[in-house]
Amino acid sequence: MSESGPLPAPQVELVEVGPRDGLQNEDRALPPAVRAEMVGRLVAAGVRRLETVSFVRPDRVPQMAGAEEVMAAVPTTAADGAPVTHVGLVLNARGAQRAVETAVGEINVVVPVTDEFATRNQGTDVDGMLEAAAAAVEVARGAGLGVSVTLAVAFGCPFAGPVPTDRVAAVTERVLALGVDELAYADTIGVGAPSQVVALGDLLPTGAGAPRLRFHFHNTRNTGYANAWTAATLAGGRGAPVALDASVGGFGGCPFAPAATGNIATEDLLYLLEKGGVAATPVDRGQLVATAGWVSTALASPVQGLLGKAGEF
Repeated sequence: MSESGPLPAPQVELVEVGPRDGLQNEDRALPPAVRAEMVGRLVAAGVRRLETVSFVRPDRVPQMAGAEEVMAAVPTTAADGAPVTHVGLVLNARGAQRAVETAVGEINVVVPVTDEFATRNQGTDVDGMLEAAAAAVEVARGAGLGVSVTLAVAFGCPFAGPVPTDRVAAVTERVLALGVDELAYADTIGVGAPSQVVALGDLLPTGAGAPRLRFHFHNTRNTGYANAWTAATLAGGRGAPVALDASVGGFGGCPFAPAATGNIATEDLLYLLEKGGVAATPVDRGQLVATAGWVSTALASPVQGLLGKAGEF
């Protein structure tokens, strides 16, 4: 609520990605038990949807090894009985098969929109990734899981440079044909601006049966929060909530994208939304700040978010 009273604000669903994207680029790999404790702390703070693990090769991303162990130890309901949705990131049918054998309720398939990034990150081109995504979707649907797809480097690619909206539109059309529940546009290297947020948001249809819209922002060039605010304003025109990824403490980055540091911090994002009168998933920011400090100690890495340093106003 703002100081001037309640506003007819759009709605935002928080997706906490700290346990996955927040940890995958850190030098220190946390044991599964510690990662599960992190998840438990976030759930205790009020988080109800998390990207908890990724089912990828441990030799490629050792920070994500032991996904099954993590999932065996995390809560699937909160203390108040509310369900907790755990999202597992996958790249192919093999990852999806691993996911469906755990308590994951939803898979998220990453599909880069440029061949250059897809080849370096996943060893195939965009066409190959779309084929892999289709196979992963089939596995997930067979197990009754929800499905989202994240379009990586949708705002710009570290290898191909600027990405035209038409290019993202073409990949979006092919992903929509898979029948996904949600589609996310990711600013993987933090180069995006609010005008791009609007342009990409317009690519997704609205109305009954349309997939949900989600965004994933990094604050690498200090535009992440402006982009998040712009994304939040899209909800009013869509008549449905917009989901925003954020990472407690602002930890995160992509190990396959040079200088792709810093997710937007969950606690900073929620402060911004509340002060702007935007209703979002209710989470205790004080507990988030405490969790960010705990993660910082575990990683021996400084907190990137600012709310814990500046304090509430």
